[in-house]
Amino acid sequence: MHSVARKLALLGLFLALPAMAQEFPSRPITLICPFPAGGSTDTHLRRFAEIAAKYLGQTVLIENRPGGGGTVGPGHVTQTAKPDGYTLSQMHMGVFRIAHMQKLPWDPVRDFTYLIGVSGYTFGVVVKSDSPFKSFRDLLDYAKANPGKMSYASTGTGTSPHLMMEEVAIKTGVEFLHVPFKGSADSTQALMGGHVMAQSDSSGWGRFVDAGQFRLLATFGTQRTKHWPSVPTANDLGLGMVYSSPYGIVGSRGMEPRIVKILHDGFRKTLYDPEHLKVLDQLDQELWYQSSEDYSKYARETLQKERALIERLGLLAK
Repeated sequence: MHSVARKLALLGLFLALPAMAQEFPSRPITLICPFPAGGSTDTHLRRFAEIAAKYLGQTVLIENRPGGGGTVGPGHVTQTAKPDGYTLSQMHMGVFRIAHMQKLPWDPVRDFTYLIGVSGYTFGVVVKSDSPFKSFRDLLDYAKANPGKMSYASTGTGTSPHLMMEEVAIKTGVEFLHVPFKGSADSTQALMGGHVMAQSDSSGWGRFVDAGQFRLLATFGTQRTKHWPSVPTANDLGLGMVYSSPYGIVGSRGMEPRIVKILHDGFRKTLYDPEHLKVLDQLDQELWYQSSEDYSKYARETLQKERALIERLGLLAK
């Protein structure tokens, strides 16, 4: 009798194992924001995390790890986190460019598990509302007359806001003074305090434009933004430039397909949640859904493609 009972107990334990293995997530998930608190990425991810908790059944905590033009966050994940799905990072376009500008201790394609594409930034150049620059043309005219004196803040060397202005400089024959910061919040403070003359950044400046503190001079998308339709795009100004910077969520290399699917499916529901769509609208960001497979393919192609831009700007690592 004892032998039968023991066998039944063992059978019960054996049958319970697959169920136990499926209990993911069983504790809070950390999502790293590679930029400081207070910027547009941080604002978006905090709301995204709140909504995702509803679909994943666990709290999603945001941890800010700024630095290195936004490479410190993803680097932390691939170098220290287990591929168990509990530590993830936002992955932005700048990483695929910085990889060609300096030697990173990890590979942006090989060393990550790509989970889902999420959104993309709207880029623009702003000045303080009391600035003498009433248009982007005014800013360029000043830069031409005063080489190296037209200072602007960006979110770091090699990030899209920096490379965008480098390309403007090459196309118009002017010389800017680039002042890099760790993220939007820091560069906004620099402009607010009058330490720089302009800011090149994603739409974190939107609320300051709406409040009348900043003036938006130009945006860099394919079309004018719906919130500020009177503001010209770089293409409207004859610059022939479009800068979009899609981003998504990644984990460490070697994540189990089962965990990838749970995270992808939970995040996909978050993406299309009406509350999340409202946040994207407020930040003037577009939805950029990519499945795990498509996002991984995008990463491979983008790393290859961005080399040409870095080479053109003369920033390729020697």
